[in-house]
This record gives sequence, C-alpha cells and structure tokens, in this order.
Amino acid sequence: MPQELQKQIAPYKPKKGESYMSSKQLMHFRNILEGIKVELGHDIDRTVHTMQDEATIFADPNDRASQESDMALELRNRDRERKLIKKIDETIAKIDTGDYGYCESCGVEIGLKRLEARPTATLCIDCKTLDEIREKQIAK
Repeated sequence: MPQELQKQIAPYKPKKGESYMSSKQLMHFRNILEGIKVELGHDIDRTVHTMQDEATIFADPNDRASQESDMALELRNRDRERKLIKKIDETIAKIDTGDYGYCESCGVEIGLKRLEARPTATLCIDCKTLDEIREKQIAK
C-alpha cells in the first residue's frame, strides 16, 4: 500500500533556521508523492492482470456471484486509487507553483508533521476540523 512506501522515507527534520517549504522540503515531499504514485500504478496494473487471469466462467451461481463481488470490490478500490493519483498530480503541480504546504482556506502553513501524515493535505488542521464539523451538521 502507499502508506508502506511513505513510512520507508524518513520524516523530514528541518535544520535550525531553515525556512518553511525550503527547496529540500519540497523535494522531500515530491519524492514521497511520486513514490506513492508509482506504487499505486503498480497496484492498478497488478489488478488488471489478476482480473484477466481469473476471468473464469463458473457454472455454480454462488461461485459466480462471489467472483463478481470480489471484482466489484477490487474495481472500487482501484477507482479510489485513480482518484488519489489525480490528487497527487494536483499536489505535485502545487509544489511546482510554490503553493504547496499552505492552507487553501486561510493561507497559513499546514505544517510538516501534518504533511508527513497526509502529503496531499490542502487544509490546515483547524480548517479541516471546521470542514468536518460542517459535514456532520449537513448529514444530520
């Protein structure tokens, strides 16, 4: 999974006096994002090959239903991964434009620890918390 790759890269430790989103920090997060993207691409390719290999017509309706259910679950997972790849591409574009690491809502620094946990984060923790509270209120 992508988080396994993310854990292989040691968290960035800024040097004393280093400015937020320095070129080294941006390179660190670009490496994480590109690594996750490559790993997701491999997962998608593996799924396609597995589904082609396992495309068996079962005579038993229960076996066929089970296979279709498994394939539907795999396809939903791959769809989520494709969406994540799109978000990673958008995040890399933010690195290129110098907008990475800053909250889209209020403009403050998102923070290195939050970006280490979720490199595609676009909101600071305060704005994300408010966003989640609003979502819960709307859902009621």
